[in-house]
Amino acid sequence: MSDARDDLVARVSRNLEVLRGRIASTGRDQSGVTILAVTKTFPAVAVLAARSSGLLDVGENYADELVAKRTALDAPGVAWHFLGRLQRNKLGRLAPLVDVYQSVARDVEAASIARHAPGARCYVQVDVAGISGDTGRNGCALADAPGVVHAARLAGLVVEGLMCVAWGDPSATRVQFRSLRAVADDLGLAGCSMGMSGDLEIALEEGSTMVRVGTALFGERLERPDPAVA
Repeated sequence: MSDARDDLVARVSRNLEVLRGRIASTGRDQSGVTILAVTKTFPAVAVLAARSSGLLDVGENYADELVAKRTALDAPGVAWHFLGRLQRNKLGRLAPLVDVYQSVARDVEAASIARHAPGARCYVQVDVAGISGDTGRNGCALADAPGVVHAARLAGLVVEGLMCVAWGDPSATRVQFRSLRAVADDLGLAGCSMGMSGDLEIALEEGSTMVRVGTALFGERLERPDPAVA
């Protein structure tokens, strides 16, 4: 193992200890919280560092990064989550490599995934802040989430839960997370992928089952690589 990888493994291990302390501070049982290591823009060795620290769920936002890292790495046991906006023309190459899709926001996306990866696991992404149309952010409206979940199930996908990105000050964030948890409960979905490095405590207090963490594990992000695709 190279010195650089040794250093990264040690850093991730230290940061993970801090992260687990943050989770414990919310009163949540660690066994009920999945830490998704988001490795976008970080080198492929970050995936191996996460795995060495016992984190077996990895998230990528960009199709080219996920394809490059998964095909280059020998990382058995790792589940790869795709977090970016789905582009149907890229699903053909993503399908053999993605274990969980976390950004299903429309009926047509669910149908496209089902054609390429029958029975795939997914989360429906919800725009809890009501800003997707203005900012280019992804997600269906909260009121539309039951319909998208239904469509995904009809297409044969396994819907494990709902996912969101909160927006605004802590009080607004709390309301947004609470609203997602309520809809998930109404739909009988156990999973809620909500909360990132900066707001994971609020998310956990409001019922998150998965936190998506990048900078809190690996440090400041690198520049997005070229070519830039989502």
